[in-house]
Amino acid sequence: AQQPGTPLSDEEYSQFFRFLQTARRANTACLLRMLYGCQYPLVQRLDEYENHGVIPEGPVCSELPKSPIFPDFCTFSFYRCTKKKYFIKV
Repeated sequence: AQQPGTPLSDEEYSQFFRFLQTARRANTACLLRMLYGCQYPLVQRLDEYENHGVIPEGPVCSELPKSPIFPDFCTFSFYRCTKKKYFIKV
């Protein structure tokens, strides 16, 4: 264990910046979704990638305790973006 106030090791820096980079990418994807909508080709490719090649049709269930069901994947994705809960799964 490192002592408080000491710099991060190379491995710790790598993990720290990997997390920030991932959140930044998710935020960028959300910005595209909000600007262009779910029918935008790049947004659709991201949705397909997240869902192993197929965007779910119809209602989707999520891991969110207060809002477990959404009418479609697009609505669910917008919800994640607006709440900045980028990595909640369906």
